[in-house]
Amino acid sequence: MLLLNFSHPLTDAQKAQIEALTGEEIARVIAVPSQMDNARSFAEQIAEKVAAIPLSGEAWQTRPILIVLPAYNFAAVTLIAHLHGLMGYFPPVVRIRPVPDTLPPRYEVAEIINLQAVRQRARELRNSKSQP
Repeated sequence: MLLLNFSHPLTDAQKAQIEALTGEEIARVIAVPSQMDNARSFAEQIAEKVAAIPLSGEAWQTRPILIVLPAYNFAAVTLIAHLHGLMGYFPPVVRIRPVPDTLPPRYEVAEIINLQAVRQRARELRNSKSQP
């Protein structure tokens, strides 16, 4: 699996947690700088960042890809919209959380969120609520 990291560097322990949760080996991690310029269009900046990732159009649609989102919410939602356009589906994302009561602060992998499944469940809910 390819892991695209738009956030802080991942520790070996976090990578092991991701592999345990997905049941897949991480073949490669690509770190993508996530710093955003608030004076520029986020859509343009995200497009530039994604264009710099060395993947073909076919790879975006066929390779198993997992995303660590940027922490900045506006960048994250723009990235998700852009990736959906490239991939044809919502990619799964890694949720990182702080480990309670640790000094210095430490972070762990909380879950892998299957965004495509979230979307599908919401569509089913929408369809069931539209019935008379």
